[in-house]
Amino acid sequence: MFDYFLKGGPLMYPILLCSIIGVAILVNKFVQYKKILKDIQKPLDLILKERPDILSPLIQGVENGYNEKELSVIGTKQIMIVEKGLSWLNLIATIAPLLGLTGTVTGMIKAFMVIANSTSVNPSMLASGIWEALITTAAGLLVAIPIHVGHHYLEKQADDIAFIMKEFTLSIYMKKHNGQLISAAYG
Repeated sequence: MFDYFLKGGPLMYPILLCSIIGVAILVNKFVQYKKILKDIQKPLDLILKERPDILSPLIQGVENGYNEKELSVIGTKQIMIVEKGLSWLNLIATIAPLLGLTGTVTGMIKAFMVIANSTSVNPSMLASGIWEALITTAAGLLVAIPIHVGHHYLEKQADDIAFIMKEFTLSIYMKKHNGQLISAAYG
C-alpha cells in the first residue's frame, strides 16, 4: 500500500492530509450530532429541566421575555454552532479530486517528457508517469466520495436539529405567552 502511495508522487501528501482532516471532521460532527439529537428529542418538561447546551440560550431568551426576532437571532447563532465545520467537508470533497486531477496531469507530463527525450520508447519507461497519473486520480476520488456523502448526511442531520430547535422554541414561546409554562418546570 505504501508503495502505491509513493508511486502516486508528491500530490499524494495533500490528498492524504485531506483524508485525515475530512475523517476527523466527519467523526467529530457525527458524535456531536448524535449527542445533540439525544438531548433535544425528549419531552418538553425534561428538556426544560436538563437545559441542553444548544437550547439553553433559547430557553433563557423565552424566560427573559425576548420577542420573536430576538429569539430568531439567538436560534440562528445556535444553528451556526451546530453547522460549524461542515463547510470544510465541502471544501475537502471539492479539493481532493482536483488534487488527483493535478497528479494526473503531472504524471502524463512525466510520461511525455520520457517520450520526448528518447529515440526509442518502451512501456516500462512510461510506467512511472502513468502510475502517478492513475494513482493520484484514484486517491483523490477515494477521498472525495465518502467525504461528500458524509457531508450530505451531516447536512441533513443539522437541518433536523435546526427544525427541532425551532419547533421547541416556538412551543415554549407560545406556552409562555398563553400562560401555560410553569416556573417550576425550569427549576
